[in-house]
Amino acid sequence: MQQAQTATKPTPAGTDGTPAGTAGRTVSAAVETVLSRGLNVRHIRFMALGSAIGTGLFYGSASAIQKAGPGVLFAYMIGGAAVFMVMRALGEMAVRHPVSGSFGQYASRYLGPLAGFVTGWTYVFEMAIVAIADVTAFSIYMGFWFPEVERWIWVLAIIFFLAALNLLSVKVFGELEFWFSLIKVAAIIAMIAGGAAIIVFGFQAGGATVAPGLGNLVDHGGMFPNGFEGLLASFAVVMFAFGGIETLGITAGEAADPKTVIPKAVNTVPVRVLLFYVLTLGVLMSLFPWNEIGTNGSPFVQIFSGLGIPAAPHILNAVVITAALSAINSDIFGAGRILFGLARQGHAPASFGKVSRHGVPWMTVVMMTVILLVGVVLNAVIPEDVFLLIASIATFATVWVWVMILASHVAMKREIARKGLPASEFPSPWWPAASVLTIAFMALVIGILGAFEDTRVALYVGAVWLGLLVLAYRLWVRGHGRARAELADETSQLPQVSAGG
Repeated sequence: MQQAQTATKPTPAGTDGTPAGTAGRTVSAAVETVLSRGLNVRHIRFMALGSAIGTGLFYGSASAIQKAGPGVLFAYMIGGAAVFMVMRALGEMAVRHPVSGSFGQYASRYLGPLAGFVTGWTYVFEMAIVAIADVTAFSIYMGFWFPEVERWIWVLAIIFFLAALNLLSVKVFGELEFWFSLIKVAAIIAMIAGGAAIIVFGFQAGGATVAPGLGNLVDHGGMFPNGFEGLLASFAVVMFAFGGIETLGITAGEAADPKTVIPKAVNTVPVRVLLFYVLTLGVLMSLFPWNEIGTNGSPFVQIFSGLGIPAAPHILNAVVITAALSAINSDIFGAGRILFGLARQGHAPASFGKVSRHGVPWMTVVMMTVILLVGVVLNAVIPEDVFLLIASIATFATVWVWVMILASHVAMKREIARKGLPASEFPSPWWPAASVLTIAFMALVIGILGAFEDTRVALYVGAVWLGLLVLAYRLWVRGHGRARAELADETSQLPQVSAGG
């Protein structure tokens, strides 16, 4: 697998590709084989699950339900199908080019260096914003058990703890993320099973004002109480809830066997995420009228209370703390690896391309730690509504990254056909119809952001952010940073992975 780690070699403008030359080439040569491949399919599956199942399910789902009512289940199904197509597109590129920079590198290779620069930095910014929110949430969760302890103490403790873990080998990181995510998944399964037991055996759910049953899905204004407009409005929250699943593609550069691991993870994780969301929310709305969910505390606490578990608040608090730890862990990993890829492309300071003796890009971990420390200070001194205004770009950034993944995939497929290259070992299904429809759907989601007043700010902030990135590229990126990425094509002449995965 040593050869698989030399996938990107940025070529300085005006060179003939010889080893001697610019500093950019030196940096690239120094890091070509240093990333450790220590992630197996178990690690990668749960890392993607952990990044996509968190605050969006435990808290964000209530907002989506209030917008669409029980019809939000259809929004999650439609959104899940679109995300699956994004992941298949990313999976096809990751198997062909298993590099650590992932979709940032793919955009640079197939759409141009400016696209790679904008995509990579947008993802880094998204992860930084989400991580800031997650460390703040962690301090609030700990305050439930230790109200006398200042929040900043918990924040500092968790930042340095996770930073230290991320400086160890990637296998340690993968193992930690596996257990974090396993706890979350087990809790969700327990919620589904517990809620189903309440429905089947007729227990009175804690805090319920009506009898539990499937009839609650249609007895309070029907499946679509807020009409088609409510369904559309919910997509802004629904698509953000799936955000983070693209972290799966970033693991390709450190997967022990990318051609086996990536297809397995891609084919199973999106389906599992969709099932968890749909089943969990379906059970919730069967237990409680949709317009009561989220108004009387956490509905997940109510499920455990309905089963006669007095420690329900403490159980849920432990779960959400684990969810926050998992999310922060994935944020640091994802942003760090994308920064590593940006450095190799000449799109970020060369220091981000340096690695430790464990094969970890340590400077990127240090940068994310500093960002989290600054973010905690900002979060403490600026009004909450202003912070939410800044954080709204995460919604736009998530969809933007997905659009760039799809666009890169389309460009790659066209090049394969044009040059007669070997067929992909893990091709995206229903090409090209599914890809075109998915891009159209993502454009619809971006349009929805602008159509509703409470989400319109995300579009404004996103447009300003992209404009600033384009300006930064024009002013500061020079030399080989203006050249397309060169990605080694590791496709075998004979397919090894079927389209069905």
